[in-house]
Amino acid sequence: MTEELRLWRDLRGLTTARVALGRVGSGLPTAAHLGFQADHAAARDAVWSALDTPALIEGARRLGLAGIGVGTEVADRRAYLLRPDLGRRLRAQDRAGLPPAPGQIVFIAADGLCACGVQAQALAVVAACQVPLAAAGFAIGPLVVAEQARVGLGDDIGAAMQAEATVLLIGERPGLSATDSLGAYLTWAPAVGRTDADRNCISNIRPGGLSAEAAATKIVWLLIAARRLRATGVMLKDEQPISSALSGGEHAMLAQKPE
Repeated sequence: MTEELRLWRDLRGLTTARVALGRVGSGLPTAAHLGFQADHAAARDAVWSALDTPALIEGARRLGLAGIGVGTEVADRRAYLLRPDLGRRLRAQDRAGLPPAPGQIVFIAADGLCACGVQAQALAVVAACQVPLAAAGFAIGPLVVAEQARVGLGDDIGAAMQAEATVLLIGERPGLSATDSLGAYLTWAPAVGRTDADRNCISNIRPGGLSAEAAATKIVWLLIAARRLRATGVMLKDEQPISSALSGGEHAMLAQKPE
């Protein structure tokens, strides 16, 4: 094996990205072409995945948190894809049923564009946040499980509950190498009319990306900094040292080099 081929092989061992697939003439090998088609189909299917809300509410109960299911003004999944604005608005009856949580951090598990990652990882992120948030003097409110939701829904929920901050855990757009990715959007003093400039985002939370534990470390750090500034978004710069942001697995991944 030539040195160049060895380096490409080693690179493939470090990433699930579509690199070093080989070629046959001017095209891809059959296996790579079929793999692309399968991954593309899986990504399309993932957009239509749905949350198991009762399971998430039961999981919240096991963590010692109340769980509440809510929906948006979206009628069905097709409308969700065509009308993003409706996914940012709570149904009126659900808004009226939300309990007040003044001064508390409210976690929201929202399906977004892919419910798979939310179902698999949201509770793990919340669980990893509980002890360090309590140690930092934060109180955690009920877990809100939101179906047919967009990122902006966190503002409506947070305002209705009078939350100090919201942490929206939402399914990210599925890709060809990941259909289970979770994003966390932090908003201090949530209110209807906030924009993405008012939030901080942590992306690629999944087994092949940022672990739940590492994401929780980042969430807690940002919330402590947000409390000091009374703001998130462009006002809050992520200056956490990388050594304290990564778990052992991420340290090992960064340190790994080709032989």
